[in-house]
Amino acid sequence: MLRWRLAVSAVLIPAFFGLFWLDARLGESAPVLLVLVIALALRGANEMVDLLWTRSFTPNRVIVCASCVMVAGAAWWGRFGHMPIRIPSDDNTLAQVMLAYSLTVLAMFLLATYRYREPGASMETLGAELLIVSYIGVLLGVVSQLRWVAGADAGYLVLGSLLVVTKGGDVGAYFFGRLFGKRKMVPLLSPGKTWAGGVGALVGSAISAVLWLYFATPLFAPKGEHWTPPDWLSSSVYGLILGVTGLIGDLSESLIKRDVGKKDSARLLPGFGGLLDLIDSVLYAGPVAYVLWKALPLVTWHVTRLS
Repeated sequence: MLRWRLAVSAVLIPAFFGLFWLDARLGESAPVLLVLVIALALRGANEMVDLLWTRSFTPNRVIVCASCVMVAGAAWWGRFGHMPIRIPSDDNTLAQVMLAYSLTVLAMFLLATYRYREPGASMETLGAELLIVSYIGVLLGVVSQLRWVAGADAGYLVLGSLLVVTKGGDVGAYFFGRLFGKRKMVPLLSPGKTWAGGVGALVGSAISAVLWLYFATPLFAPKGEHWTPPDWLSSSVYGLILGVTGLIGDLSESLIKRDVGKKDSARLLPGFGGLLDLIDSVLYAGPVAYVLWKALPLVTWHVTRLS
């Protein structure tokens, strides 16, 4: 199983970075990333509908998928030509994401009133639909905003840091858990997780953050500029916090699966489960990463020009 996981990761990670490279070449509007986000929103929403289609939950697949795409894609409102909603001067489109989410809430309540037939199911179904749009649409929309949070040139330095740090935490958790794991962390929710694995997640995330930001930061500098990496302390704090949030994100998805009595979100890839099993820590850590890029001195390149 470990060999299969490593083999799939060896294909997926370069593929993602290849898409990021292509998208960066196409300009600040990030059209490739938009297509990728729409695909993730559709797949993630479908997996969540299948997961939650149990007991008295009957979320409408079409409504949920359309809402997730609308909310996640709202980060691009105003990025292609002249549109009614303009991008703020700081490239912050979080307001658009939340506006889109607010409109979907209104639409879902309206449709719930139309679909009402008898007591006992409407609130459960509406709650499930809102949960899906919140978990998939809103979180993907915030993760997408990382493309511009530190400036368009640094977009994939930032997005890459999120992927590298959360997956570095996964690797650290796996190996520390296998080597030293005895005491279970939350046995009823996730029997495979141990406190040693939790420590490994923090170590792996911190090391990944320091290495990525140190070696990758100069590579993203535009021609004629030199970018100095952040100091190791800020980088390690960034990694440690994302390590904790990524671990909680994994547990949060486990909470959904365990409550509906399922082991994986879907059968997308052997050894990995579904898409949600792959991106749970990324989704959960994305908003925290956004805050950290605003709060920590990680943007150290405004801007040294080479003579």
